[in-house]
Amino acid sequence: MKICVIQNKVYESIEENIKNLLTLENELSKTSYDFIVFPEMFTTPYELKYFKNTSSRDNREVLAYLKALAIKYNTYVIGGSIPEISENKIYNSSFVYDRNGTLISKYRKIHLFSVVYPNGHSFSENEVLSSGKKIVTFNTEFGKMGLMICFDIRFPRLAYLLQKQDVKVIFVPAAFNTYTGPMHWYTTFKARAIDNQLFFVGASPARDSFGTYEPYGHSLIVNPLGKIIKDLDEKQGIIDTEINLDDIEKARKSIPIIKNQVDL
Repeated sequence: MKICVIQNKVYESIEENIKNLLTLENELSKTSYDFIVFPEMFTTPYELKYFKNTSSRDNREVLAYLKALAIKYNTYVIGGSIPEISENKIYNSSFVYDRNGTLISKYRKIHLFSVVYPNGHSFSENEVLSSGKKIVTFNTEFGKMGLMICFDIRFPRLAYLLQKQDVKVIFVPAAFNTYTGPMHWYTTFKARAIDNQLFFVGASPARDSFGTYEPYGHSLIVNPLGKIIKDLDEKQGIIDTEINLDDIEKARKSIPIIKNQVDL
């Protein structure tokens, strides 16, 4: 199963972002992909005022781009996340398209990010965003796949509930920053992969994105034993790699964590 993770620089406007993404396509290999994965808020600066000021037109442009990409490359597209406007609420939502460009899944971030930095400044998504309420999976010819967004990865139970639904890979568009990232980015992805003996894919924006929020970068793919298969640095770039889903069963036979789980 071949995965492409795009770690793009985020610009201020939708037009600039789409233009940059089209340029990044030149770096894609000529071989086929099964999944192309984008970061959290990959076309919107990670600041509350931009979440609040997003428009339905912005959403339509981004979703049209994702649909066209799925058709062009005959691939599943995990559309990172965008501020989704619905019934006077705004959600941090990920849209998934199949190889035909059909929207097959939508996940709204359940755990909204909040932090108090050492200097006393704070950031809380819930000042603008509403929380999703549903765990989401989607079916492919490779099996069932799961979705989380950023802060969700810090909550082991969500990953556990996805694992109980027999997913093979959990895709995690995310935007850890230069405070939380050095502390916990690699640790949380490796821990969730080891806990659940699954593949985890983390897609982050590049460090030099527009605005005051500094994404950590370092998009990565982790195998069911917690080994990092491939990762990036903080700059704009692409991960292009193949994974073998048989490694899930090999890991579970080698160290039978899942077999010996007890629901207390």
